[in-house]
Amino acid sequence: MTQPKFIITMDGYLRLDMVNLHKHLLMPGDQCIGGGYYYFDYVSQVIILDRESYDYGPPRWHLLDTLKVPSAYRGMRIIYKYNDGYHDDFEVSEELNIKFYNPY
Repeated sequence: MTQPKFIITMDGYLRLDMVNLHKHLLMPGDQCIGGGYYYFDYVSQVIILDRESYDYGPPRWHLLDTLKVPSAYRGMRIIYKYNDGYHDDFEVSEELNIKFYNPY
């Protein structure tokens, strides 16, 4: 069953789509540094990333300076919710440089 999943790669790409497994978001040569699930808050124009990939673990944001985001999401904020009771939400859009790319 497909679910809304995301990964981040060592090259800084954010990939998200409806897939069965997180590995289905990888391109040849990619090295995954975490992932999880996503949903959209269209009213607030926010992409909310949360939880973690069973295969790759939570995103390791500290390994990135720049996040490359598909251009379709230009204008939306990105937040990662830890939901673990220990960490505050990570404001991806504020903490990392965001560059947009055309995935096609």
